[in-house]
Amino acid sequence: MEIRLGYGTGFQTADVPEKNILKILEPNGIFSRSNPASLLREALVNPIGTPPLKDIIKPGEKIAVITSDITRPMPTWDVIPHLLDQLYDAGAEAEDITLVFALGSHRPHTEEEKRRLAGDRAFNEIACVDSDPHDCIHMGTTSAGTPVDITRVVAEADRRICLGNIEYHYFAGYSGGIKALMPGASTPQAIQANHSMMVNENAYAGRLEGNPLRDDLEEAGAICPVDFIVNVVLDEHKQIVHAVAGHVREAHRSGCTFLDSLYRVAIPERADIVIVSQGGAPKDLNLYQTQKALDNSKHAVKDGGTIILVGACREGLGQKVFEEWISSADKPTDLIARVRRDFKLGGHKAAAIAMVMEHAKIRLVSEMDEKFVRSIFLEPYSSLQSAVDDALTEQGNDASIIVMPYGGSTLPIKK
Repeated sequence: MEIRLGYGTGFQTADVPEKNILKILEPNGIFSRSNPASLLREALVNPIGTPPLKDIIKPGEKIAVITSDITRPMPTWDVIPHLLDQLYDAGAEAEDITLVFALGSHRPHTEEEKRRLAGDRAFNEIACVDSDPHDCIHMGTTSAGTPVDITRVVAEADRRICLGNIEYHYFAGYSGGIKALMPGASTPQAIQANHSMMVNENAYAGRLEGNPLRDDLEEAGAICPVDFIVNVVLDEHKQIVHAVAGHVREAHRSGCTFLDSLYRVAIPERADIVIVSQGGAPKDLNLYQTQKALDNSKHAVKDGGTIILVGACREGLGQKVFEEWISSADKPTDLIARVRRDFKLGGHKAAAIAMVMEHAKIRLVSEMDEKFVRSIFLEPYSSLQSAVDDALTEQGNDASIIVMPYGGSTLPIKK
């Protein structure tokens, strides 16, 4: 049978013997195909855990709306018009509203990228700016020692509204909620302090309660309060299938429950071969982002198995520290020892890849130079078919295969 996986702005395909396919991890398909505009309006009018915006916003208040940067699939251009209508109805003026793209540790946007993310209406009506890690206000420190340093335009706002999409996050449990503010609108130092908790055994995808890293993020949110969130869940085609609005924690938890019903997928057993993709652009712009799919796939592969990671990675590795760590290591175990000895933001993803390598071989289908890919301990391929053929030769003609077309979103759970 033919399998087809997102790859950049196109696809990679391969013919795979049907007898080998153990499971193709598709969403559970329990959602209704409601109109996204209707979902957003309904969520905004009936928020969870807070009054509607008309009862929160006062005329003259400065409002910061924090949203995702270009590395995330969050459709800000779809959400922001409905939010602006609500804010204007509450008495807010356009000149008092700023849309802030939360860069986290990522590069700044071009003006064209800002317009594309915001949509023409928002870009023309309100200020649209990147968060600035060099112009932050220190608002406090969490009990775990994480400095709550927030970009000035957000820290000085009278009201803060966070936008985001909810999907699984490999150590924060889930994206969305407070993550737009912290780490999104913070500094590398603050992000590093929080993310150093990723080595804790309770910091993993799908876990919220008792996850020390998530607890730290939400404590930061108590120090720099968020007044309202609008979060969406996307299907495999990046279309909105669910929306929640309201309290930064209560609404987020409701969205996570829906995500589980859609993307927490049971598998009968782990497979010899897992074929996994982020689903294409923008999630596979670089290896730094594509790693998220790899991390979810580790829950589906047997020890000694093979993971075929499909991601165009047209921007290469995607982060300087990540590049330095993974390029300078003599062997994968060096990265694991290094992150335990000296946690660094960016290096943590290199170590996460090395942790997967302890249990499985990784074949990378990408546009990166083959010699370079080998130097970072991965087997390079430009064709998914070639990678599948070689994996079957290695694992045996009867090898079981699990396919994860949307690996960054789908969390395999063994029955």
